[in-house]
Amino acid sequence: MLKIAVVVGSTRRESINRRFAEALVKLGAGRFEPVWVRIDDLPLFNQDDEKNAIPAVARFKGEIQASDGVLFVTPEHNRSVPAALKNAIDWATRPGGANVLLTKPVAVAGTSPGAISSAVAQQHLKGMLHAISAGVLGFPEAYLRFEKDLIGADGVIANEGTRKFLQLFVDRMVAFVGALAQQGR
Repeated sequence: MLKIAVVVGSTRRESINRRFAEALVKLGAGRFEPVWVRIDDLPLFNQDDEKNAIPAVARFKGEIQASDGVLFVTPEHNRSVPAALKNAIDWATRPGGANVLLTKPVAVAGTSPGAISSAVAQQHLKGMLHAISAGVLGFPEAYLRFEKDLIGADGVIANEGTRKFLQLFVDRMVAFVGALAQQGR
């Protein structure tokens, strides 16, 4: 079974993106094993420390490396990705020659309460991922405006049309990760 690392860009305890990620994982139940990867314990990236990374950085990079692919789920902060997520990307790619995202298949999703949700943040994130040579799923794009009834009390996407669309996203992500992971074996 595929192992897909799930990286949530928000570090809030009650993150709506964590709930959204959990709902996406439910849509992929039985098709991939989620590996929930923490980023809230990573120190601020400093090139002086990159060759002697602390255990949290080694753990983070090891979990990404051991996965077949990565699902990034991010909110939008000031029309970009949250600082914690940018920091995690920096750690994932350093030092030079130790980029654990190099050719790794990745998918990007997210939600925010604003009118354009996390669309701009996702574009910034995809730009970073392309620049570091990750393999980025292009379609469909999954940025949804968060509303209180998006996810039911059972953790499932409440609206049937939205659930079908997100099922398509998860299906494409699994196929994409599976195809690229097969090539890399």
